[in-house]
Amino acid sequence: MAGTGRASGGVEAAPASQQGMRRQNLAVVMGAVAAHGPLSRADVAGQTGLTRPAVSSLVDELIARRALTEAETAPSGRVGRPGRALALNDRGPAGLGLEIGVAHLAACVVDLRGAPRVWRRVEQANAGRPAGQVLAEAAALGAEAESEAAVLGLWVAGRVMAVPGVVPDGPGGLVANAPNLGWQTVRPADHWPDPDAVPEPENEANLGALAEQRQQGRPAETFVHVSAEAGIGAALVLGGRLFRGARGFAGELGHLPVHPEGPPCPCGARGCLEQYAGEAAVLREAGLAGAGDPVALLTRRARAGDAATLRALDRAGRALGLALASAVNLIDPDALVLGGAYAELADWLLPPVRAELAARVTVRPWPPEAVRPSALGRRGPVLGAAWSTVHRIISDPAQLPAF
Repeated sequence: MAGTGRASGGVEAAPASQQGMRRQNLAVVMGAVAAHGPLSRADVAGQTGLTRPAVSSLVDELIARRALTEAETAPSGRVGRPGRALALNDRGPAGLGLEIGVAHLAACVVDLRGAPRVWRRVEQANAGRPAGQVLAEAAALGAEAESEAAVLGLWVAGRVMAVPGVVPDGPGGLVANAPNLGWQTVRPADHWPDPDAVPEPENEANLGALAEQRQQGRPAETFVHVSAEAGIGAALVLGGRLFRGARGFAGELGHLPVHPEGPPCPCGARGCLEQYAGEAAVLREAGLAGAGDPVALLTRRARAGDAATLRALDRAGRALGLALASAVNLIDPDALVLGGAYAELADWLLPPVRAELAARVTVRPWPPEAVRPSALGRRGPVLGAAWSTVHRIISDPAQLPAF
């Protein structure tokens, strides 16, 4: 919270300006309605400790910024006349999430309540194609989603794009390396047709983890979120905060060696997890081609009891459990979450994953149910991308224009 205090190094911090305090209080009111709404103005005052005149002024500004709406009446829980109900506006600012996968493009628009209002997904091969071409197609898909959202009374206030690669900390919107796409040092802004609508790139595993955190409603949980498409990515959330590593490269679980003398990996090492639990490795072990939707193909074959497919998924689950046992012993998380394709294959992956964890996590309690599939499945990254904008707006609604 803003105010007086002591900054690092023992330097006395300057008092917050009146404008800064108002900005902070707008966020307080917005957060109260987001967490507990619908609320009357009197209820907001009770929730926040702000005076009723202050709440009224702040609410009026949030309505002018189209962040809140006020319905006719609502019971207040207080003695007296019912108040008017404040709620997050479902016909106002929205977040656009985009995703560039190895074999698909996706777009999603969510309103301030976090509800998805527009979905787009196109199955297409993106690996090895020019980055500019793929980004132009993603931009066109995003523009379609924004146009449909506008018909619903929504306007996009921010754009975030999930990519299966390394996105270092710092300004510039750089995708440093996306090996499964064949990208090196790509800046989306250099290829985006509309310079005013360039999305902020972010690692897809990180966004999947943030989506899982929001979906579960456990803001302080420590967990590892692991997902797979062509490659394997992981994200580490510590006490509710995403851990990126010293330079933004944390989460390369797919290149953790599970069998040091195993087959060579394109990364240059041997025996990496991706060579056992990556999509190509599972399909190869099952004797299947990767045409169409590989996850749907594996699911159908596994449900039919195909022996080769079941063996391949068991092998993948044991390798994954071996890698995750190291993560559990190192960081002591509350949970391990299987997201993306792993969530859709969880019926067959969870038993061998849990068996490996039971055999290898022996110095601390570890209940089997601490490994869970994500309910979001393959939608997690694009939802996390869209929800990122909503989170920023609720945390700082003063960024919105006033109408």
